[in-house]
Amino acid sequence: YFREEFRFLFKSFNMTFAIITHVPHIYKNENFYAYAPYVREMNVWGKYVDNIELVASISKKEISSIHLPYTHSAISITKIPSISLTSYSEVIKSLVAFPIIIFKLFLVMRKADHIHLRCPGNIGLIGCMVQVLFPNKLKTAKYAGNWDPMAKQPLSYRIQKWILSNTLLTKNMKVLVYGDWGVASKNVVSFFTATFHASEIEIPLERNYRDALNFIFVGGLVNGKRPLFVIKVVEALHEQGHKVKLDTFGDGVLKTELEQYISKHNLEAIITLHGNQSKDLIKEALRKAHFLISPSKSEGWPKAVAEAMFFGTIPIATSISCVPTMLDFGNRGILIEPILENAVSKISNTIKNKNLKRMSKLASEWSQNFTLEYFEGEIKKLLID
Repeated sequence: YFREEFRFLFKSFNMTFAIITHVPHIYKNENFYAYAPYVREMNVWGKYVDNIELVASISKKEISSIHLPYTHSAISITKIPSISLTSYSEVIKSLVAFPIIIFKLFLVMRKADHIHLRCPGNIGLIGCMVQVLFPNKLKTAKYAGNWDPMAKQPLSYRIQKWILSNTLLTKNMKVLVYGDWGVASKNVVSFFTATFHASEIEIPLERNYRDALNFIFVGGLVNGKRPLFVIKVVEALHEQGHKVKLDTFGDGVLKTELEQYISKHNLEAIITLHGNQSKDLIKEALRKAHFLISPSKSEGWPKAVAEAMFFGTIPIATSISCVPTMLDFGNRGILIEPILENAVSKISNTIKNKNLKRMSKLASEWSQNFTLEYFEGEIKKLLID
């Protein structure tokens, strides 16, 4: 044990840890803020390095409840322009910014002791290419998307996966992916993420599945998360005679459209849009809800699903990425297709015919294995090795 600790301290002495990310950052009150789930994870990595060098864009947005600050005491940032390929003008701007980003990434990687890429994303793609120039540097990449080789994905995502897993191009790299895909590359490591501490493990509340059922949705109100589909599922169950209620947590561009749909179909009594809320409030909602609906188009490790399972809330999710494994192919949750009639039929039949208390118990037992303490231990091993 002491030999391992000594080896870790020796290797981490004055370690400069470079984070290459597409996540926009906000600078305020002498702190850097960014999307909370991402920052929580990076604060864990930060415990075991001396200096953090961020390579990221700076946003002028105001801090909100979805942002958190880094806790590291020695953190600096190399600012890069944000890039987008969503319009002709954005493509032109990105082409101009491209050589600037490459140059800045090269300078940061050259002085870093450990290079950490956040993928997939436009900046992650550039980072994948530049890191090839540093075969002797220690490197990790967190691929937060779907690693399924059979998944239909944008070309840029496929290029990132190919570069990262190619051991001729990418040396000294551990690529952390969600799910076990039987990939032959020694770079690729099956991984996970976590939200709760071991001290937060509890016996799930006893739920009554024969009375009113509380459904919950946690995520962005964007097309990729299909929040309108969630609303229509609950609406259809209500029309079938089920006593149901839906609470959604999150914000996004579809908020107005969802509000209009709820109003037009007189669903205010059973559906509430709560917007972005604190972790504690969402945690309390998860402790009481019967089901979480997460019909995402794409996922890596769906944190909302794992968090719901932690408290015994039964997940209802589309069969993508590592979700089938998380749900044990239907034993720890309900796998659905993104087709309304099929999904409603599957949910309704499960409610009527399955042992939901057992399903809830199996879900919580599985998810409670993945605590922040376990997660931190695995991160520490990556930095030691």
